[in-house]
Amino acid sequence: MEATEAVEPAQNTPAPTPDPGVEPSARSAPRRRRTGRTIALIAVAAVIGLVGGTAVGYGVQAQREPVALAPLNQPGLVYPAKSLPKDQEPAPLAASQDRQAKAQGDLRKLLLPRPEGAKARDWDGWVPLYEYAQDYGLPGSALQFQLEQGIRRVAARSWETGDRVVTVELVQFRPGSEIGALAFVEDQQDFAARDDEAGYDGDAVKGSTNGRTYVYPVHREAGYLDLYEARAYVQRGDIAVAVAIFDTRKIAKKDIRSLAERQLGRL
Repeated sequence: MEATEAVEPAQNTPAPTPDPGVEPSARSAPRRRRTGRTIALIAVAAVIGLVGGTAVGYGVQAQREPVALAPLNQPGLVYPAKSLPKDQEPAPLAASQDRQAKAQGDLRKLLLPRPEGAKARDWDGWVPLYEYAQDYGLPGSALQFQLEQGIRRVAARSWETGDRVVTVELVQFRPGSEIGALAFVEDQQDFAARDDEAGYDGDAVKGSTNGRTYVYPVHREAGYLDLYEARAYVQRGDIAVAVAIFDTRKIAKKDIRSLAERQLGRL
């Protein structure tokens, strides 16, 4: 598709759907209840201990000489004592080393490049938010929910080599909305781990605190070629990374892990 610039969302968006329910936490093992006599004794002891300790403490304090308070201003704690000379001030970080500067620039430049000889697929650049939401079962509600989470723009690239199709997505949320990127990744990971074909929590992505990869068993259906699938979800700051591989042959864990780590390295 032709690369287009992401457009800021309009205000008249569909009504939001209710937030998904939160799973109840595991309950602790039941404890044996105390008898009435035991409870009464513990309550009396607690009251006596609290009142007695407070009275003794006040009595000790009343017999002591008052101590002057420390001054509120402490100039010795100021650092540095004086500004550095102009010729000794550290140079600002280069844009290539400043993660924030890189993230606020052209997001398309941070996408993994298409391998040499690979054929371009559906996405190669900016993805309009309304088009990105079409991948969900209820696109209107999904778009509204993501707008509430602070979604800002999406850049994606997909390619094909033989029977293998790869898609890489960078979903960026507005400044100060890192929680939106984290929630996006955690929701996708939760869905991936609960899929009946996955059956496990995935594998960690090196260099990330929360990245996971998932390699699924083959999916077979009469009249169709075998379908293998692998996915990865990683969060870095206000950007959520989603990587997917589809193939008619088995996908090695190192293939999806390598893509996720390389894309994370570009951020």
